[in-house]
Amino acid sequence: MAYIKWQNRGCMGNKEDLKLLCYLKTDLYSCITAEIATDKVVLTNKAVLHILDHHPEAYNEVLIELKQAILEPDYIIKDEKHLNTGLVIKEIASDSIEKEHAFIVLKICTDTKNNQRSNSIISGWKISNKRLKSYLRNKTVLYKKDFF
Repeated sequence: MAYIKWQNRGCMGNKEDLKLLCYLKTDLYSCITAEIATDKVVLTNKAVLHILDHHPEAYNEVLIELKQAILEPDYIIKDEKHLNTGLVIKEIASDSIEKEHAFIVLKICTDTKNNQRSNSIISGWKISNKRLKSYLRNKTVLYKKDFF
C-alpha cells in the first residue's frame, strides 16, 4: 500500500502529526485571498486518512502528485462554500485513456494567532477531464496556467 511507503519515507508520523509538504508561491495563491499569513503548507495524518477513507480510488495518485499540484497548479478555482479555501487542480499521469486530474482542497492560513499556523491540505481526489470542463464552465476560475 502506498501510504505505508509514504509513511516510511518520513512524511508522516502518528495520527496527530503534521508534516511540512512545501512552501506556497504566495503571489500565485493571493488570488484566493490577499491575507496569506504564511507560505508553509502542511499535510496532517488526518487529511491522509480522510483521502484514504473517502477517496480510495484516488489515494495513490493524489498523494504522489500532491506537492507538485500545489507548487505548479494548472487551475485554482474559488471554493464558493468555504472562506479562504481554493480548489487546486493538476493533471496527473494515469493509466486511463482519458485524462485525469488531481483535485486538492487547500485552506489558506490568514491568521496565525488563532492556532492556525499553516496552510493545510483538507482533502484530495481525482476528477475526469469531463468534470474539469464542467468546473471551468460553472465555477469561478481564479488562476489558469499558461499552457503555451
